Amino acid sequence: MAKQTNAKIGFENELWAAAGTMRGNVSAPDYRKIVVGLIFLKYVSDAFDFRYQELLNAEDYYEGDEEDRDAYIEKNVFFVPETARWSVISSSAHTPEIGVKLDEAMRAIEKENKSLKNVLPVIYASPDIDKRVLGNVVDIFTNIEMHSENEEQDLLGRAYEYFIEKFAALEGKNGGEFYTPSSIVKTIVAILKPFKGRVYDPACGSGGMFVQSAKFVREHSGNINDLSIYGQEANSDTWKMAKMNMALRGLEANFGAHQADTFHNDLHPTLKADFVMANPPFNNSVWGGERLTDDVRWKYGVPPTGNANYAWMQHMISHLAPKGKIGLVLANGSLSTTTSGEGEIRKNIIEADLVEGIVALPSNLFYSVTIPVSLWFISRDKKQKGKTIFIDARKMGEMVDRKHRDFSDDDIKKIADTFEAFQNGELEDVKGFCAVVETKDIEKQDYILTPGRYVGIEEQEEDDEPFEEKMQRLTSELSEMFARSHELEKEIKERLGAIGFDIE
Repeated sequence: MAKQTNAKIGFENELWAAAGTMRGNVSAPDYRKIVVGLIFLKYVSDAFDFRYQELLNAEDYYEGDEEDRDAYIEKNVFFVPETARWSVISSSAHTPEIGVKLDEAMRAIEKENKSLKNVLPVIYASPDIDKRVLGNVVDIFTNIEMHSENEEQDLLGRAYEYFIEKFAALEGKNGGEFYTPSSIVKTIVAILKPFKGRVYDPACGSGGMFVQSAKFVREHSGNINDLSIYGQEANSDTWKMAKMNMALRGLEANFGAHQADTFHNDLHPTLKADFVMANPPFNNSVWGGERLTDDVRWKYGVPPTGNANYAWMQHMISHLAPKGKIGLVLANGSLSTTTSGEGEIRKNIIEADLVEGIVALPSNLFYSVTIPVSLWFISRDKKQKGKTIFIDARKMGEMVDRKHRDFSDDDIKKIADTFEAFQNGELEDVKGFCAVVETKDIEKQDYILTPGRYVGIEEQEEDDEPFEEKMQRLTSELSEMFARSHELEKEIKERLGAIGFDIE
């Protein structure tokens, strides 16, 4: 049986390829807004139609029930005005007015659902968009049903996640602003286990951390209403994507009334979160730190103005509840740097017994950056006081294409189970993979948190082959390889000579 990874295949890939007919006509960010808007509109319309038919076919049906807004709201379904229903949109797909129809539909849904005010894209009537191509894309969406009662067949969720992932790859470095690979998100969630409480992401992108938290709760038979979601995002387009993402999944989320810079305009200043999960911009050198030198958040030291890594970390710590936990993605430099006081900040955080674990990740997990990164797990109430778990996962995962590595579900489970065994006091060190280290031993390493320093090198299997025999075997194999290479060289020369290209 093939190993299941978090790579996505199937109809989403076909849908992406088909919708790609528009890509040559518009820039990548505009293409993203166009297609994500269509996915949103199609899904809310399909969900509405599903509920509409339920009401028509109900045993206690009364005339007009199908247009009762409350009958939709009680099922967590958006009420879709007639002008915004996909049947109306699709009937105009191949008319010059298709762009106008789509913009009118977006405005109608925003008017009907106040939480979406100024969120949906109203861009389809633009003269820069080829209406013939737009109509063809509408046809593609018309042929796919995006709503199902079965959570496992949540086509919208799959399509939305897949498209966001593909946009991240398409836009390269800029794509990292709104997308964290599912392998990383799932690993953080599997370790933190956010069953109940306040969940916060101060750099929430398109909301992937919250989506996976909700999935985790459902998969473990929890109640999604036990989670309270708080987020903040500085980029306007990304903030809108996150709002749509939450709306489509029926998740109540407080992202503030607008986008805002977390450092300079904290929209949740009094929040004390049970879980903080984030993938903030790495090594951000332009974050306005020079205007925040006296900020109360810098309890463990003033972060340098040239790098926001420890500013992000301390901001998150300041928002932790008494038993709160953090899962944070940072560049590996944060594990060992001593630049501009960062080493002293790290020392103070370690001495406060906040660092519960560090997981070193393999390369190629991200589309947007190639620098190595690690996961930090910080806790105000560690089960194992005075100890930290180090996990070296750099050899885990498999390449799913030439540039992208992915964790399998088994990989994620292995990391999460290792972390849990540590918390329960049951973990034994495994050379090359994991080690439990006391704070006094981290001090001996100058408070450097690079996992490789602590887990050591994986033990090799005993090799009992005598040296002389091994060398004879290896040289014999090498001799055969050399002979084969000479044969290939001769064959290549002959074939090139046959077409008039002689090699001396």
